[in-house]
Amino acid sequence: MTEDLDTSKIKSWRSIITLIIFVITNIIVLFPFHVPFYLPRWVVNGFLDLSSAMRITPRRANSRSRYNDKQSLFVKLHFPLNFLTAPLIADLFLLAILAIGRQEVHDGTIGANNIKPYDIMIFFLTLAYIAISVDASGLIRWLAFKVLQKGGKVGHQLFFYLYAFFFGLGTFIGNDPIILSGTAFLAYMTRASENIYHPRAWIHSQFAIANIASAILVSSNPTNLVLAGAFEIKFIVYTANMIVPVVVTAIVIFPFLLYIIFADEALIPLSITMHKLDPAVMEKTPVNPNIPNARGMAEEQEQEEASDDKGKKLSLEEIMNPFLDKKGAAFGAVIMAATLIAVLALNASSQKDKEHPVFWVTLPAAGIMFGWDLGFGWIHRAETREIAARGRKEIEEARAQKELRNSEKNSAKSSPEIVGNDQAEHGALDMRYRGPHIDDTISSRATDSSIGSKTPHCDIESPSSLSVLVNKEKCPELQTSGGLAVDSKNLVLASSPEALDARQTIETKDVEKQKITFEENGPPTLMSLSADLYRWLQETFPTVTVVVSHMPFPLLPFAFAMFVLVQALVTKGWVPVFAYGWNHWVNKTGTVGAIGGMAFLSVILCNFAGTNIGTTILLSRVIQAWKQIADETGIPISDRTWWATIYSMALGVNYGAFSTAFSASLAGLLWRDILRRKHIRVGSLDFARVNLPIIALSMVVGCVVLIGEVYIMRSDKPYKPV
Repeated sequence: MTEDLDTSKIKSWRSIITLIIFVITNIIVLFPFHVPFYLPRWVVNGFLDLSSAMRITPRRANSRSRYNDKQSLFVKLHFPLNFLTAPLIADLFLLAILAIGRQEVHDGTIGANNIKPYDIMIFFLTLAYIAISVDASGLIRWLAFKVLQKGGKVGHQLFFYLYAFFFGLGTFIGNDPIILSGTAFLAYMTRASENIYHPRAWIHSQFAIANIASAILVSSNPTNLVLAGAFEIKFIVYTANMIVPVVVTAIVIFPFLLYIIFADEALIPLSITMHKLDPAVMEKTPVNPNIPNARGMAEEQEQEEASDDKGKKLSLEEIMNPFLDKKGAAFGAVIMAATLIAVLALNASSQKDKEHPVFWVTLPAAGIMFGWDLGFGWIHRAETREIAARGRKEIEEARAQKELRNSEKNSAKSSPEIVGNDQAEHGALDMRYRGPHIDDTISSRATDSSIGSKTPHCDIESPSSLSVLVNKEKCPELQTSGGLAVDSKNLVLASSPEALDARQTIETKDVEKQKITFEENGPPTLMSLSADLYRWLQETFPTVTVVVSHMPFPLLPFAFAMFVLVQALVTKGWVPVFAYGWNHWVNKTGTVGAIGGMAFLSVILCNFAGTNIGTTILLSRVIQAWKQIADETGIPISDRTWWATIYSMALGVNYGAFSTAFSASLAGLLWRDILRRKHIRVGSLDFARVNLPIIALSMVVGCVVLIGEVYIMRSDKPYKPV
């Protein structure tokens, strides 16, 4: 299928608006924010009353105090504009003004010009399930523990072993599982060390090498899938062309990181001293962290006492006595290896006119892995339920004792003489009419811990990619409509996948005027039943629940929406304009200019064009249009220049993930959020400052090797599709 190369279309108002919307959308993806809006209080109350009448949420408490009589007439809400909502809204707006139509939506979802979004997404998600299931078995943490033992106390040696370990593992299973498990491991390890004063060297090196390694195999990154599909590259051919530049990059970058970027003993000590761990702890049987409340109070103590010795010892226990499901790890490793081999074999043997979708292999394999996880969970359900119940009871008792101590301490400080009659009356009324209320913040994060027991303080941790199912046993006060929690300070949409600091909240001037309370006891509701079901799934099928919670589901709407947006640029004449500009650049600079120019563009656009996935989609379309321009003008592209351009883009969209912005890749957003949960804050400026020299050298090394490779392996003959 050929595209219309008519560039005169860009003069129409719809074309201009399309480009403006594309730019604005990518800026929003880079800098997400929230738009405030107001709803009449009677609308909010009516919605909550209707949902309670339909048994979706509990009833609102009938509170009539002198404070509630003066409630404000409006409730302030915040609507998120981020990488999920912005592209979707952009597509809907362009549809509304007829800038795009059925054809663009079809080509952006079903596919056009050898780019098949549905094939790519199904392949990536199914392979991701297998990889994350292997991670959930504890294999990555256990292997990292063995690497830690091998490296011993020699700092530089350990740094090398971990560097090589993350590179080797990232090559085969991709960057996401490495970031999911490896980031948490490094956070624990650096916290448990006495003389690693900042984890910067370890976490940034891990993030960089995981993304470098993901460039080798097509299956390791969705950007590689887009690229291989767009240019009909066999998977084995792609790997053969990428492996040398990537391996050389990894070799050169290691001493650069160790001796130049992080040449400070506070970051990488010559000798690492770990906190002492009680030998009795090492003899304990490690518990499965996928089971809710499996560690009892240990996890809460670790969060509360992260900076003191007790918290560090708990962290050390997590890495020195890791859990490993040997059967699950072995089965998952076999399935993963067999799947990758089968994908390569199928892709290599397929004829151009009879190509088979690669998800024909990964979908059945993921189904087998899913069946194993379900069956294993069901067989061991009695054991996992007992562990969860024991941990929940331990937490309940510990929190009850803590509350009792706090109440006794507070009662000892106060005296009847100090409290006036008005204050006492106020307190009595408040206790009588307030009822249970929503805490100020709700954490909705993807962690191994689950919704726990009923406690006065409610901190929900739940899958980032799934709607929060609030557990009524732990948090009876959170029985609200559709995940909507309203209290004296905040209104939180609990199903948001955003991080805590980007959460939808409302702030009010008068705390008492905004209070909406809910009855604690009442008939079962859809929310309470959902919460019970979710906890039952966690305790019965812990592995499946954790794996599903870590699946990159947000990638699905984002990728499809970006495909449609780029297709809009194609049909409105903008991609041909970019292609003519690129054609002019290559004619002036040749092969070396093509490599340097595409490498620069791909890295920069990762930060400003909807992550590295959006960049790959856009640049693939530009290169396809460039080929069509060459065919129509009769000036052929040499085989050397063609493949130099494509593989330099492959380097850029993979390496670009560790450049200047977290949003350069979805993996970057995941990495940042995992570190936050482990009490490690990485600012945007720090991220850019540390990564700039790393990405600069990585791209220079990769491009130099690629130049040598294409001059040795490719000729100046005109490129002809195979």
